[in-house]
Amino acid sequence: MPAASQTIPPPSKALLLLEGRAIHELGAFLTSLPLLSLARRGDGHSVLILPGLVASDVSTRPLRTFLSKQGYVVSGWGQGRNYGLRDGVADGMIRLLGDMAQRSGRKVSLIGWSLGGLYARQLAKLRPDDVRVVVTLGSPFAAHPRSTNAWRVYELASGRRADDREADFGAGLAEPPPVPTTAIFSRSDGVCAWRGCVERPSALTENIEVQGSHFGLGHHPAAVYAVVDRLAEPEGQWMKFHRNGWRALVYPDPAR
Repeated sequence: MPAASQTIPPPSKALLLLEGRAIHELGAFLTSLPLLSLARRGDGHSVLILPGLVASDVSTRPLRTFLSKQGYVVSGWGQGRNYGLRDGVADGMIRLLGDMAQRSGRKVSLIGWSLGGLYARQLAKLRPDDVRVVVTLGSPFAAHPRSTNAWRVYELASGRRADDREADFGAGLAEPPPVPTTAIFSRSDGVCAWRGCVERPSALTENIEVQGSHFGLGHHPAAVYAVVDRLAEPEGQWMKFHRNGWRALVYPDPAR
């Protein structure tokens, strides 16, 4: 696994060009909804989903709609497009998480796509008593910001230097939160170097690999199934994802 802030080459231009697969992955998601609905049902706890760079809650709508039907109380982040940690963004997320936990009287699960996953991890460190689990989707928390093909977009959108990420997020971004944490990643990710999206192995961390694009991770059928499976783990009884039986055909061994 990579060390914190390790400089890893970004994905190749060929992989970046293949990001158009996300459209087909959305079609596959819609086609597979009858099968996905057979996954484990939720227990009614709240789930907060945070979008990626320059994306909004529109990008997470397919996932949010599906999770709602699976028995969860799901919320988007409600701050428009994600242009980075501009003034008020962090406070808004902290306030929303606290409100969701207070209203339900239960811990909240956090799902973050790409940049949203960095937010989710830091939120769980700031308010661990309010967080049940964290799931990241192609989030480059374990590598230098320039290990992505989006660092220039980040600088333009946020008005901040990518090299100053620790000043924005705090040191130790690669350190996992003190709650069960799952990193879902793809080796064919065309935006973020996959080695920067994998978690350090521990009793409370795991990695799940899927085969797909970066822009499609939020609705890739295999990723969505893995998300649902992780959310369905009973609170306080979290166990790692297993690849027995048919799952070994769909989910490659992330440690290979």
